[in-house]
Amino acid sequence: MKILMLTPYLPYPLLSGGQIRTYNLLKKLANKHEVTLFALIKEDSEKQYIAELEKYCTKVKVFKRSQKPFTFTNIFRTAISSFPFLVIRNHVKETINAVEEELAREQYDLIHAETFYMMPHIPQTDTPTILVEQTIEYLGYESFADKIHIPILKQLLNMDIRKIIRWEKHYWNSCDKLIVMSEDDKNFIADQIGQKEKIEVVSNGVDTSWFKQKEKNLPKDPTLLSVGTFNWLPNVEAVEFLVNKVWPKVKDSMPKAKLWIVGNSPTKEVFAYQKKDSSITVTGGIPDIREAFNGAHILMAPVFSGKGTRYKILEAMASHTPIIATDIAVEGLGVENEKHVLTSNSGEGMAKLAIKLLKDQELQKKLATNGFKFVKDNYDWQEISVKLDNIYKEIGKKKI
Repeated sequence: MKILMLTPYLPYPLLSGGQIRTYNLLKKLANKHEVTLFALIKEDSEKQYIAELEKYCTKVKVFKRSQKPFTFTNIFRTAISSFPFLVIRNHVKETINAVEEELAREQYDLIHAETFYMMPHIPQTDTPTILVEQTIEYLGYESFADKIHIPILKQLLNMDIRKIIRWEKHYWNSCDKLIVMSEDDKNFIADQIGQKEKIEVVSNGVDTSWFKQKEKNLPKDPTLLSVGTFNWLPNVEAVEFLVNKVWPKVKDSMPKAKLWIVGNSPTKEVFAYQKKDSSITVTGGIPDIREAFNGAHILMAPVFSGKGTRYKILEAMASHTPIIATDIAVEGLGVENEKHVLTSNSGEGMAKLAIKLLKDQELQKKLATNGFKFVKDNYDWQEISVKLDNIYKEIGKKKI
């Protein structure tokens, strides 16, 4: 089957959840389908990774978007457009033209778009379209807007959020098949648009065999870990909560404890945490995420907004790393509190759990063992790729 895939990132190197998902699915489906990949990049240096993706794709083309989001051009275009800022900053005219030419030149069985904001690049076409929503975008922005207290800024952001809601729902309705990450996401969207029958769950996954290749190398001092790319607002909120609401209580009880914050594109505010507190270390994206999980006793995931499956949870379990999380962070995964993870939704509660778990090695072993078995049985990429393959076949047949 011939598939045209559109992504707002190059799916390599593996620095974000979206890249991890797309790369692993391309690997698993390479022998079954001919995939042409059209991807957006921010820097010319990213072109060095095209060769890695050509191992699994028939053809790879990249198109350059603005390196920084908040340019005058992007802000001005948003002001005069019905599209939200999220669409405008990922909107590349060259991509639109290239997609039109590609569809005119080649006969594709379906189009696969990652994220709703890649959908405006697709012209009117009879080719069936699959939209994959890795998260429900407007929920994350609504949570962020709730925390803003500057009236004019809050008003402008809410105006933009209304645009996101309008277009996100529009593309949910207009695609031929909508893929989401969990049953919770499916039910949420079905409540918004109906059409539950067109929504399928193809969750995120993890390569458990790859994580098993490296053993734990725990530091002497008890260490808590925070993982997440910082161009996603819920991760910024999570770290702020962890540093301000959880960490002081843990440090007061265990003065030798350390907090390690790992994630691509850390902001100045995130880097400032280690300047104010020597027990905190901030690291940007690291080449091998296994080093982070294998170098910490516990993953902390105080996530309070957004939808979708959290890679950090799956990867921590694949690394035999115990997890303390909010309910939202593990929502839809099917994990059990006190068996696979420990959960709390308050700063004081998370701190108490962290102190307890750092002092109880047997509980650490129990959570690590149960978590690994759970993720291996339920979230291995091999099984997940089969689900996507079946959807491809179903949608492709409709065209015939």
